Amino acid sequence: MTMHDEPKSAVGIEQDDSAHDETGKLDVKSIVKKAKELNDFGHLLEHVPYAKFIGMAVERFGDELVFKLPAKDDNIGNPILPALHGGVIAGFMEMSAIVQLMVFMQTSKVPKVVDFSIDYLRAGYHKDSFAECKITRQGRRVANVNINCWQTNRKHLIATARAHFLID
Repeated sequence: MTMHDEPKSAVGIEQDDSAHDETGKLDVKSIVKKAKELNDFGHLLEHVPYAKFIGMAVERFGDELVFKLPAKDDNIGNPILPALHGGVIAGFMEMSAIVQLMVFMQTSKVPKVVDFSIDYLRAGYHKDSFAECKITRQGRRVANVNINCWQTNRKHLIATARAHFLID
């Protein structure tokens, strides 16, 4: 496969013909709009190869999105416990924040990470994990997002993160 076979944006969002505008660029706004119309934010994740690889899913509950990382053998970093790989947890949390911003800030471009800081609080065992994000907007171009990740109980976090994104 050459790089011309499957065009991708800078952050790895797959582009298909229905997701392009008239100039051939990824039309993020139309993808988000369609996901909102369908009330299926999995449609948005279908365009992200990494989200598909780790098995990421999302459900909407009123005005909240709850992201799910299902237990999957490929996501294990420590087979002795077994525990999730820290990079998988961080990638899941970062992708959750990006999707949250795209949906609720109605961005026309994929937000760019300025910085991402994560605190691992306990081992993420080989079971379903969940994340929720809270957005604090700072100015017109920068958004701050706090992300919490848990497994069986929201009060027993496995990780918490803070991220700043450049938005359009």
